[in-house]
Amino acid sequence: MVVSDTNRQLVIIGGAEDKQGDCTILREFVRRSGGINARIVVMTVATELPREVGEDYMRIFERLGVEDVRIVDTVEREDANTSTYLEAIDKATGVFFTGGNQARITSVLRETELDRLLHKRLAEGLVIGGTSAGAAMMPDMMIVEGDSETNPRIEIVEMEPGMAFLPGVVIDQHFAQRGRIGRLLSAVAQQPVNLGFGIDENTAIVVTNNQIEVVGEGAITVLDVSGITHTNLGQILKDEDLALCGVKLHILPHGYRFDLASRQPIFENNVSTTNQTDAQAQDMPLVESA
Repeated sequence: MVVSDTNRQLVIIGGAEDKQGDCTILREFVRRSGGINARIVVMTVATELPREVGEDYMRIFERLGVEDVRIVDTVEREDANTSTYLEAIDKATGVFFTGGNQARITSVLRETELDRLLHKRLAEGLVIGGTSAGAAMMPDMMIVEGDSETNPRIEIVEMEPGMAFLPGVVIDQHFAQRGRIGRLLSAVAQQPVNLGFGIDENTAIVVTNNQIEVVGEGAITVLDVSGITHTNLGQILKDEDLALCGVKLHILPHGYRFDLASRQPIFENNVSTTNQTDAQAQDMPLVESA
């Protein structure tokens, strides 16, 4: 099921978010989920330590003032059809996916009753958040694994169907910290999509309807291949180097926004810093050398 962007709210975190200090990103998730009146479900399906990880997030959300926090640990696919878990999702205002292994999220949840309910509730205004693996699974096609700190090649990234909460893009996490621009380029080039988002650690993209806002201490890297002028993708073998010409790149730190429909960053007063600088330079009188 593809989610309409009319009421879509997602908090997609690049991993290693602050859990001890001000918790800026998790605080934003709680605020959007209803603040102290939020009803939050922590999904621990991705992790091999569900009790420890789930209770850790429960303590954080309770410290931020949320009284109703529940853990849903779906170990097997059959668990995703459990009435108790379905009731918890149905009543939740926010659902948060922990880190771990994104392939485990999809293998356990995709095309189950819980999956269908999550998409239904997302369209109704439920806030869905996820960190690390919980971020990677957000698109309809996700990065399962791949090499970091390398140039783009077909072989360095493996893709599988994701949860489709944010379709039409590719997402990578721990981005700057693990040097993943090569694998994100490889992933975007091989998919029928135009946009790739690389999200740094302790950084998130907050999706509201069709617009993204950056929150956190790092930045996001946006790759737009809609205007690509040349690629050798159809002529090379999987271990050979990939050529990509005309890729557009944006680096957006905290507070910057991006429009998914127009594929453009949003600046204050719709004027970019570069354009302002160019305009100022044109108006500035020339200084003759001595």
